[in-house]
Amino acid sequence: MAKNNEYNKVSVLVVGAGPAGLACAIQLKSEKPEIDVCVIDKSAEPGNHNLSGAVLEAEALHRLLDSAAAGWRDSDRCQDVLGKKVEKDNVMFFLGKKLSFNIFFIINLAKRLGLNFGQMIHKGDYIVSISKLTRWLGQIAKELGVEVLPGFAGADIILDGSNGKAAGVKLVDQGLDREGGKLPNFVEGEVINSRFVVLAEGCDGLLTEQFIEKAGLQRQSPQLYSVGVKEIIKVSSEQYEKFGDDRVVHAMGYPIWTPFVGPGMFGGGICYPVGDDHIAVGMIVGADWKYCDFNPQDALTNFKNHRFIKNFIDGGEVVEAGAKMIPEGGYNAVPRDAGSGTIGKGNVLILGDSAGFVNMLKIKGLHNAIDSGMKAGQAIAETFDRPETAAARYTEMIEQSNVMEEMRSAKNFRQTVAKFGPLQGMPISILGGLLPKFNVEKDFEAMTIAGYRPEPNQQFDKDTFTAMAATEHREEQPSHLTILDPEVCRTKCTPLFNSPCITFCPAGVYETIHDEVEPANASNCLHCKTCQRKCPFDNIRWTVPEGGGGPRYKRM
Repeated sequence: MAKNNEYNKVSVLVVGAGPAGLACAIQLKSEKPEIDVCVIDKSAEPGNHNLSGAVLEAEALHRLLDSAAAGWRDSDRCQDVLGKKVEKDNVMFFLGKKLSFNIFFIINLAKRLGLNFGQMIHKGDYIVSISKLTRWLGQIAKELGVEVLPGFAGADIILDGSNGKAAGVKLVDQGLDREGGKLPNFVEGEVINSRFVVLAEGCDGLLTEQFIEKAGLQRQSPQLYSVGVKEIIKVSSEQYEKFGDDRVVHAMGYPIWTPFVGPGMFGGGICYPVGDDHIAVGMIVGADWKYCDFNPQDALTNFKNHRFIKNFIDGGEVVEAGAKMIPEGGYNAVPRDAGSGTIGKGNVLILGDSAGFVNMLKIKGLHNAIDSGMKAGQAIAETFDRPETAAARYTEMIEQSNVMEEMRSAKNFRQTVAKFGPLQGMPISILGGLLPKFNVEKDFEAMTIAGYRPEPNQQFDKDTFTAMAATEHREEQPSHLTILDPEVCRTKCTPLFNSPCITFCPAGVYETIHDEVEPANASNCLHCKTCQRKCPFDNIRWTVPEGGGGPRYKRM
C-alpha cells in the first residue's frame, strides 16, 4: 500500500485472509503481477480464525496452485496439508447411544440413480486442516507480492455516493477503555481507500452485512445457519490406527435427531483423522433448533459418548477446540443487487461463505470458496480499468461455473428440511428442483419453550473449551457485544426462555449479573456470532473488536 499523510491507498483490498480471499489475491497476482493487492484479516496470524472443512474437493485448489506455485506437489508443505485422502467414507446413522448403521450404500445408490443425495460422497477428497491450508495459501500469496496483514480489523465499509461503489474500509479504533474513552495509546482507525473491495470475511461477515444493507442488496430467502463445535483429541496410537488415516465419518441421528420421538434437529456429527495420533470430533447443528435449553456442546458430549465414537477417543486428551457458524441458506440466500442481480455491486465483490456458497447436499463449501476467489481475481484482472463493472463480470463468471451449478442443484434442500423437519423434509427434498421456493422463518424465530432431550452425562466445561481455543482479547477495550434492549431480556426472554444465550454461547460470554443478562465475558468470545443469529428476540449485535483478538486455531 502506498502511504499517504492521512490514509492508505491500494488498488485491490481483500477483507478476509481465508481460502476465498487468498485465492482471489493469488489468482489476481498470478495474472497481473503489477497490480498492488492487500489482504487484511482480524486474526493475530493467518489461519487463527479458520475452522471448518475436513474434506476438500481437489479440482479448484489444483487449478489455483498450478497457476501460482510451480512444483507445489513436491513440496513438504503439500505433504503436510494435503497428505491424507478419503478412502473409507462412512455415512452413519446413530439410533440411541449404542446402535449405529453405515448407510453409505444408500448414498452410493442415490448417486447411481442421479438423486441429489448422491452428492454426499467424499471418497478421493483431501482430509485437511483449514487452518494449515490457509497458512500455506497465505505464504504463497506473500511470495507473489501480496501484502497479507493479520491483526487489521475492518469496522465499516465506506460508500462513495448512492450507486453502491465502495471508496474503502475503515479500520477499528484502537486504544479505547471499556467506556469508549481514549487512552494515551489511542489510534483512530484509518481508512484504506481502494479501487476494488473484495468481501471474503467468512460466515456472517460484519462488513458484508453492512454492505448488503447500505447498497440495497437482497436475498430471496433469509440466510440460514448452522453452528459447528469441534475438538481435536489426542488418542493412543492403537486407537488412531484402528480409526485409520484415510477414514471420515459423517453421522446423522442421535443425539440431535431421533425419528418420531424427537429431538428433531438438522445436522450431525463428524469424525476424521488429523495426523500424529489426533482425531477431530465435531457436531454441526442447524441454528433453527427450537429447544430453549439446547447447547451444541451438549450434543457434542453425547456424540462423543456414543459407542461407535467412544471406541476411538475414550481416554483421549482434548488439545484444541473451537466453534463457528456455517451458512446453509443456499442459492436463494445469496445476496444480490436488486436491479442487476450481481453478487456484490459495482466495485464490490462477495465471495465464499460471505456469499453463502455452501452446498448442503455435499456438506461442503471449501472448494466453492476457492473457486469463487479465483473467479473474483479473474474478473478484477479483466475489469481493472472499469471497476464499476467488476461485480457484473464476476457474477457472469460465477453463474457459468461449477459453483452456481452446485448451488442450483441444492437450492431447495435446506429450506425443505426447515419447513418439514428432518423426518419428512429429507425424503421430500429428493424432488429437488421440482419443489417450490418455501418461505421459511429466520433461525431465531424458531425458538420455543420446549426442552432438549437427551441430556448430556455431565455439565459441559465451557471454560476448558474456551481455553483450548486459546482466545484472547484486550480486557479493557469496549465490549464488541451489545444487548440492544436490556428490558427485552428482563421482561420477555428470561421469563419465557430462561435466557438461552447463556446456555448456547459456546464460550460462556453471557451471564446474569444483578438480575440482568450481560456479555460479561466478552474477552472469551470465539467470533462464532451464534448469539447474533440465535437470540430469540434478535436483541444481540456483534461488532468487531480490536485487531488481533479472538481464537488462535492451529490444527482446526
